[in-house]
Amino acid sequence: MAHNVFRAKQQSSSPRDKSLFAAAIVAVLLVCAVWSFTDPLPNLSGLLYSQSISSPDYCPPGREAVDRSSDPPEKTFYDEPELSYTINKPIKNWDEKRVQWLKLHPSFAAGRVNRVLLLSGSQPTPCKNPRGDHLLLRFFKNKVDYCRIHGYDIFYGNTFFHPKMRSYWAKIPLVRAAMLAHPESEWILWVDSDAIFTDMDFKIPLHKYNDYNFIVHGWPDLIFKKKSWVAINAGIFLIRNCQWSMDFLDVWANMGPKSPEYKQWGKILRTTFKDKTFPESDDQSALSYLILKGERKWRSKIHAITDYSLHGYWLGIVNRFGKITANYTKIERDVPKLRRRHAEAVSDSYAAAREPLLAEGADGKGGWRRPFITHFTGCQPCSGDHATEYVGDSCWVGMERALNFADNQVLRNFGFMHDDIKSNSPVSPLNFDFPADESEEFV
Repeated sequence: MAHNVFRAKQQSSSPRDKSLFAAAIVAVLLVCAVWSFTDPLPNLSGLLYSQSISSPDYCPPGREAVDRSSDPPEKTFYDEPELSYTINKPIKNWDEKRVQWLKLHPSFAAGRVNRVLLLSGSQPTPCKNPRGDHLLLRFFKNKVDYCRIHGYDIFYGNTFFHPKMRSYWAKIPLVRAAMLAHPESEWILWVDSDAIFTDMDFKIPLHKYNDYNFIVHGWPDLIFKKKSWVAINAGIFLIRNCQWSMDFLDVWANMGPKSPEYKQWGKILRTTFKDKTFPESDDQSALSYLILKGERKWRSKIHAITDYSLHGYWLGIVNRFGKITANYTKIERDVPKLRRRHAEAVSDSYAAAREPLLAEGADGKGGWRRPFITHFTGCQPCSGDHATEYVGDSCWVGMERALNFADNQVLRNFGFMHDDIKSNSPVSPLNFDFPADESEEFV
């Protein structure tokens, strides 16, 4: 029936109606012609683009700074049959091989000097401690959060890349393989699984290390004067992706259990470092030895730092989180810009605005600046064991506080925070302009 009605209306059109319609068309065309001279039509693609953004279904295409979708056919070191990822076979001319690869992948060459790959890892088997796997998951989440905020890549190993290089020695084969797998990364940052980023804003000042290839937290006086094996901490370090590092890792690894001289190295290290109480050669004593007595080509490129907590000893930190939070809250109450809600992706600008206000807050004993990394040395979340000098459940209480302290910095940009960092408490939504008039310190 509807179809017939439509046809009836079509047939009822008169010549007069057709004339009026034609006149209207001509008038519209004349107006458009005049408009085109006085105010040109907007660009069609721009118009469509602006309309698409306003559409609720609009989702912008991804724009990556590097080209991950192509690999040129020209041969690189990856095509060399004799090249090995294992620690057993040395690599030669790595700098030249890496430069060649970067020339074939120019999008990765841009920004190379600031590109960091974070590595961490744990054992391939489940933890003995009932809470261990959950704690390792939360430690891992913390590292993922830090890398996402700063644009770093991350790889977490849960297997051994050499059958004899286990426990604390397992990191060396992994770091070496990662250099080959990621020639686009200038630096490899190794962070033990039991270490937590507790200043999510802090960025390592890579520009300070142009003359060095290996950065570690340590005290030179303890190495050269007291000859202590704990003068440095080998659980967190930064190593440049270069030929020097390839050679250095080989030398370091040859002091470990894969070497036929492993037992002999244990004796040498124990004789050298009087405060070393166990007989086995370990990665930290071996690194200390290379700094103390190694060839100049190694010593000259290793830099021990103390100006920020690349390794912050947890026992001196976890009870300061309340004071630290109170000082940061006071700063934000005084500076409206720092209270402004913002996207996580632009956090760097807010960190830069806060930085001058932190000059008086030292990162260390008695200070109130957030420690960059809090390292739970002597605590073993997976096994549940801990050093005898740590009383009761102090390790696990400290871990809970540190994880929640760091997590609050992340959750802030999502509009929530933990009510109490002393326990894995529920989160609460934050009021607008937090913490302008808040009595709750979230400590």
